[in-house]
Amino acid sequence: MIQEIINYLYRYPLSKWKTIQSFGGLISYKQMLAGKQKMITASALLPTIPSIKEGYKIYFLTGEKYLYQTLFCAFSLTKVSKKPFQFVLIDDGTFNERLIDQANRQMPGVKIILKNEIESNLELRLPIKNFPYLHYKRKVYPHIKKLTDIHTIGEEDYKLVLDSDMLFWNEPNEIINWLKDPIGALHMIDCKESYGYHITLMESLCEAKIPELVNVGALGLNSKSINWIDVEKWARALEETSGASYFLEQALSAMLIGSQNQVILNCNEYIVNPKESEDKYQFKLKHYVDVSKKYYFEIAWRKILDNNSFKPHH
Repeated sequence: MIQEIINYLYRYPLSKWKTIQSFGGLISYKQMLAGKQKMITASALLPTIPSIKEGYKIYFLTGEKYLYQTLFCAFSLTKVSKKPFQFVLIDDGTFNERLIDQANRQMPGVKIILKNEIESNLELRLPIKNFPYLHYKRKVYPHIKKLTDIHTIGEEDYKLVLDSDMLFWNEPNEIINWLKDPIGALHMIDCKESYGYHITLMESLCEAKIPELVNVGALGLNSKSINWIDVEKWARALEETSGASYFLEQALSAMLIGSQNQVILNCNEYIVNPKESEDKYQFKLKHYVDVSKKYYFEIAWRKILDNNSFKPHH
């Protein structure tokens, strides 16, 4: 065991070791990774997830590293709701024939928008000569694609984008009501403010009050309301002033919706970074970020399968 710890310290920088410690140490961390691997295996054996052409559209940015999570998230939604949904998968740049076949097989009727279509669309809507910074960020920071790639594609005004690392537990009536009659923006409430930039700077750039604790695990937005010239300017100014941040996309989203009407999902029902001890029937959606990943990979996805005829192979 001591030698294994030394090996980990040797192989990983200090930040990685701090991550391992935050999950309870090396043994606990490895248990989480084993749970993740079982989840990946189980995702390929999920029951069929129908994607209905006339259903409410749900967008995911996904690919090779995340399709298994996307499948579980979509499956959990169809399990708790009888409403029809059309799932739209936006290629994060890693889709290949195998993934396309898997998605089509497991989500009959799914709409997949692939890299080539996205890139030609971007050249039309956000030409690189006019938006060099956003194109640069797409190469080094894939999260920005949740804005650039999804909100420039298609003709509909309003889009709901979900993160894949979430599971539904009860009918999300507030989300469905927004999809039926979308007005303004819809978002979750974070467990702590995670913008990566000082709110004063953000407000000075967008000239609007920044809403508190925006979490973009579920973000409904009017694509037509986005001023891309502003987004280009804001992204550059934020990073030139305060450096790069993992939370840039969340900060930009908060800036975009600051002046809009907002549907704010109840943080007791739509939970970010949930604790294991919470009562299952008090919530509708959980977003498994940070240390809640351990519960997600080891236990939560298995509970989604409870009372279902499908049982994963061990």
